[in-house]
Amino acid sequence: MDPCLIPVKLSSSSFRDSGTESYDILIQSAEGPSGHSLIQLGSQMRARGLSGKALVVSHPGIAKHFAERLLQGLHQAGFAAHLYLLPAGERYKTLRSIAKIYDAALAFGLERSSTLVALGGGVIGDMVGFAAATWLRGIPFVQVPTSLLAMVDAAIGGKTGVNHPQGKNLIGAFYQPRLVWIDPTVLKTLPPREFTSALAEVIKYGVIQAADVFEFLEDRPQLSRYADFAPDDLHYLLRRSAECKAWVVQQDEKEAGLRAILNYGHTLGHALETATHYRRYLHGEAVAIGMVAAGEIARRLGWWSAAEAERQRHLIEKAGLPSQWPAGIPWETVLRVMQADKKVKQGRIRFVLPRRIGQAELTDQVELVDIQAAVESIASPRAS
Repeated sequence: MDPCLIPVKLSSSSFRDSGTESYDILIQSAEGPSGHSLIQLGSQMRARGLSGKALVVSHPGIAKHFAERLLQGLHQAGFAAHLYLLPAGERYKTLRSIAKIYDAALAFGLERSSTLVALGGGVIGDMVGFAAATWLRGIPFVQVPTSLLAMVDAAIGGKTGVNHPQGKNLIGAFYQPRLVWIDPTVLKTLPPREFTSALAEVIKYGVIQAADVFEFLEDRPQLSRYADFAPDDLHYLLRRSAECKAWVVQQDEKEAGLRAILNYGHTLGHALETATHYRRYLHGEAVAIGMVAAGEIARRLGWWSAAEAERQRHLIEKAGLPSQWPAGIPWETVLRVMQADKKVKQGRIRFVLPRRIGQAELTDQVELVDIQAAVESIASPRAS
């Protein structure tokens, strides 16, 4: 399958810090006996003007599959490359982990011309991006996403950061990578639950912007596992997701307006993650529930039809994702977390709501009574 290159061109003056006004998303399937193409990363980094020292940050579960070949390619391309491992999981997405990356950067003598490489899912990518944005006031970094969630969302767009105990991603910066290298074949090692979770973000693109993606997924007989997708089908979903995300980011790099539509399902989804201490739901699972709730709010406000809300719910369930709000979470907790969310503006909770499949808008005209009613309408029965 031919490589797919998607350029991301931004006009923001912030690129004076990261050193470029554009970068590439490169979708490259495996070639040769290695089973993946990551050995080519070093030459692609050199082609984009990077050289010198490179610190690869990953976690043990990912590194055992991919680090050896990636480091081999970096060394062959002339990089002095080192590997540093962090624990896996959202609960480690903290300033304490960032401090550990700083310690590794200091130990390996990273300079302003050095490069940080994020090898992993969205958590690793967010942390490495934030460390790159703040180490020596900004050094280059490269995203090598190894999860479907990171490939279609987290690795693209320059959002970096960590969680605060009171809310998700409250600490961070907008900082763009020099390259996003996507190899679909690495998804063979992804745990099935993580693959399913990431489909929520793909469905999100279908609801907010790309009706063709939504309809494509509707037409699949099965879509909850990696094995359910032919290579061409998976390549199509990765390409369309990356194109959707890149187009929005190019219009609004720092979420001043349009980019907020990418938060569809995330307001209540983030609240659910925080309220359950990041232990009960994967990110996409929480977003799926948040999308069902947002769809119910939109239905109550007359923004879209009950039939479209049902299409969304059916597709989410077809993908093996949860669609019910869990019992036992006090409304006061949900409200407190939502009000601390970074998307709140002038005290108003902002929601992305669908107008129809393929179109969504941002609004701050959702009343608390509508949010609560929507959550209650999709709540799972309380265990007796």
